[in-house]
Amino acid sequence: MRINCIAVDDEPFALSLITSYIKQTPFLHLSGEYTNGVEALKAIHEQPEIQLIFLDIRMADLSGIELARIVEQTGKKKNLRIIFTTAYDQYAVEGFKVDALDYLLKPFNFVDFSKAATRAYDYFIMLEHSLNTASTINNARQPEKNYLYLKVDYQLVKVDTGDILYIEGLKDYVKLFLKSQDKPLLTLTSLKGLEEKLGGLSFLRIHRSFIVAVDQIKSVTKNSVQIGNTTIPVTDQYKEGFTALLKNWS
Repeated sequence: MRINCIAVDDEPFALSLITSYIKQTPFLHLSGEYTNGVEALKAIHEQPEIQLIFLDIRMADLSGIELARIVEQTGKKKNLRIIFTTAYDQYAVEGFKVDALDYLLKPFNFVDFSKAATRAYDYFIMLEHSLNTASTINNARQPEKNYLYLKVDYQLVKVDTGDILYIEGLKDYVKLFLKSQDKPLLTLTSLKGLEEKLGGLSFLRIHRSFIVAVDQIKSVTKNSVQIGNTTIPVTDQYKEGFTALLKNWS
């Protein structure tokens, strides 16, 4: 697999260094290099084959964070991933809020670059595998895939959906409580986004902050469910789906 990527940086030396690193990496293909975010955004819309952006954050006119948000909001490039490159480490959290794949702090060398590029390669390999698996399943009319790939501590972790007890949404993060682990997994995503990924599987949103695995429910009341030793409340907003669940228990 070769990943089509572009480099965006308003500093000529930094841009030249990144493009040279890309050209030295066998599984990367340089599709373009740009000195500002506006030009890069135009290229992204005109070249659907672009998969990965090495993107500076602090740029005039349109910053890297702003560009990433625009791409995310349009929803047209769901599989386009970003590796931020910047000299300012205070942008790290902001970068991951827009679902950046990695974050390279300048000055970085080829070894640092290669680690980030390899992470991108692993991501696209897993994505291709997931798409092929989904296609095979759909063609065979078999059940959906039973795993997710989630970003945990700067790496992608494969999570078996059958291992999930319940999921708790925080402000910018989500906690997954698993049967196989004492401590929950913490991933930077939204509860709504995770709910969409679990669509069609045996999970139910019963609260603004909670999704539960239906098969793991030990007991129910009119306003709560019990999973293990944890009692989770049901709010009015999600009573319709919960009422349907209660009918199956009666």
